[in-house]
Amino acid sequence: MTIDTWTIIRKEWKEFIVQRGSLRGNTLSLIIIIGILGILPPLKAGSGWIVSPGVLILAVWGPFLLVSSVVPDSFAGERERHTLETLLATRLSDRAILFGKIFAAIGYGWGLTLIILLIGLVTVNLSSDSNSLLLYPVTISIAILMLSLLGAWLAAGVGVLISLRVPTVRHAHQVLTAVGMLLLLIPIIIALTLPKDLLGQFAKFNANKMAIIVIAVLIGLNIVLSIAATIRFKRPQLMLD
Repeated sequence: MTIDTWTIIRKEWKEFIVQRGSLRGNTLSLIIIIGILGILPPLKAGSGWIVSPGVLILAVWGPFLLVSSVVPDSFAGERERHTLETLLATRLSDRAILFGKIFAAIGYGWGLTLIILLIGLVTVNLSSDSNSLLLYPVTISIAILMLSLLGAWLAAGVGVLISLRVPTVRHAHQVLTAVGMLLLLIPIIIALTLPKDLLGQFAKFNANKMAIIVIAVLIGLNIVLSIAATIRFKRPQLMLD
């Protein structure tokens, strides 16, 4: 299963860069995204970027954005290109196909996000007047690794589940965008509806403990999404769709 899963991962990575549009166009788009996210926020924040909450927000939002741009194509795109039946007719197991696509999307979003955050660190050091090397604190570094991985996993899990159910890539993009907006609005709505005294208690809450809670919630949610995708993936049904 490991070899089969890796086969799907390599296939997906190749299609992310080459087959789903021109190589030059996709590379240029990635460079622009990496440049905007990796340079502009650190330049604006200055040396405070390495301990800024914006780093952790980017660690979650960045991979979700990046994965959301490719994961809707995972099954809906195969369906549109009439290659889904060919893929399902291979000897590859159901789990190899499903998790190969999920892992490919996670690796794509996670890897690019870490590159973006590394570029941000370089930007801060180049633009800072400090004579010492500026690095992310250990706790923030660990949080970055965990949150970016979980953010990519969340987008991949939601995206694949949607792509399994909808007939077109465009439809999958629309649904995933709506889900992403909902996930973004939920904390805002909660913040607006909670009593002021309760909000004050949250403001005083230890940042490390808050990060642990967020990580635990994301892990639980991602496990549920992965189980749901496994249940939803029915090869005979997909071949008839």
